[in-house]
Amino acid sequence: MPLYHKLVRDEIPTIIAKTGKQATFRTLEPKEFLVEAKRKLHEEVAEYEAAVTDADAVEELADLLELIQALAKTHGTTVEELEAVRQAKQQKRGGFEERLYLVEVED
Repeated sequence: MPLYHKLVRDEIPTIIAKTGKQATFRTLEPKEFLVEAKRKLHEEVAEYEAAVTDADAVEELADLLELIQALAKTHGTTVEELEAVRQAKQQKRGGFEERLYLVEVED
């Protein structure tokens, strides 16, 4: 029987049960969730980096977005507040639309 020891989405117990298999789950405490969600972020970033097609990349970006939204709640904020912070940073420092790559700054 494979051991996974990883954070999974909320519907995974139902999906596994529909296959006729039994799985063991437990609910993480808030501090444990933060640790495991950060670990899951690394996993999803690696999967995004390994994506070959645009469709695969979009799937992985959606996973990252789901984790970011869950982590926002963990840090006591809403998705809307997170978006407001993102917009404020974009107003102050810009976004990444121009794809600028800093090479060096002379003193």
